[in-house]
This record gives sequence, C-alpha cells and structure tokens, in this order.
Amino acid sequence: MRSTHATINIRDLRLRTFIGFNPEELDKKQDVVINMEIRYAISDAALEDHVHGALNYKTITKEVIRHVEQGSFLLLEKLVADVLEICSSHRDVLYSRVTIDKPHALRFADSVSLSLEYEAEQLSHLTLMEKAS
Repeated sequence: MRSTHATINIRDLRLRTFIGFNPEELDKKQDVVINMEIRYAISDAALEDHVHGALNYKTITKEVIRHVEQGSFLLLEKLVADVLEICSSHRDVLYSRVTIDKPHALRFADSVSLSLEYEAEQLSHLTLMEKAS
C-alpha cells in the first residue's frame, strides 16, 4: 500500500502551570487547556499494524506535560510556541497546530486562546529562498 498522511488530534489536555506576569500569576499555577493537531507521513508499516512505523503520540504528550507543568511562562505566545516545537520535532511531521486556552483570563470571557501552526513545506521553501538571495 502507498504511504499517506495521518492526523493525530489530542484534545482538551488540562494542565497547570505558571503563566502570566501579574503578581498573582507569578505565585499561583493556573489551568491551561491544550489542543494539538499533528499531521505526519504515515508509513506502510504502521498501516500494516507495526508499531515502529507510527508516530508515538504518548511520547509527545508526556514531553508536553513535563514541559508545561515544570515551566514558567510570562506570555501565552511563548507557551504555545514551545508546545508547537515539541509537536513538530519528529522528522515525519508535515503540519502541526497548537491552541492553548487560558480559562478565566478575562473577566467576562470563558477563556483566551492562542494558536500557532507549523508547516514543514514552508520552512524548506524559506530555506531555498534564503540560499537563492
């Protein structure tokens, strides 16, 4: 069978971390809700039920949990960028998107969220353009 693309979705991963720069945010961990989408080139081996051919989402999730829970972040942008980097680090990842919600960040809103995306093709295109200049 020909290789194709697979998409892993990890939804509503609820963690606690230090996020923010206001005095009360520096002293107390807050809830964050993480959603990750990871598209990768799935191998024929994975489609034939061989574990070595699949992207291990449990390993990725454990790394995200460790980084978020042990970290301290002034800005939501930094936290999202770090999680996106973890999701995009495997060589077979073609695209990833991370959205992190910070519940109760604003008085009259359920949450504030920020999303960032990674596309492998864009990065290789930029590298080629940089070499050409």
